[in-house]
Amino acid sequence: MGSNYVYILECSDGTYYTGWTNDLENRLRVHNSGKGARYTRSRRPVVLRYYECFETREEAMSREYAIKQLSRSDKQQLIVNGRIEG
Repeated sequence: MGSNYVYILECSDGTYYTGWTNDLENRLRVHNSGKGARYTRSRRPVVLRYYECFETREEAMSREYAIKQLSRSDKQQLIVNGRIEG
């Protein structure tokens, strides 16, 4: 069974994009080629700022949802510290 990754990408305009995949290298290549998520096409290049690895798809999807609910400052704290204080 392959690994499942949750990631945070920073777009060139300073916004963040969160997602999950089982092929992180390919996902980064797709985003930087402009064929990624529709709203990141105009914000290339993207840079990987954070990722976590999970054994199951369900764990990764659950963590992705939790990260998407975070405020911008909490996402920045997660990127810097690897966790949310509090």
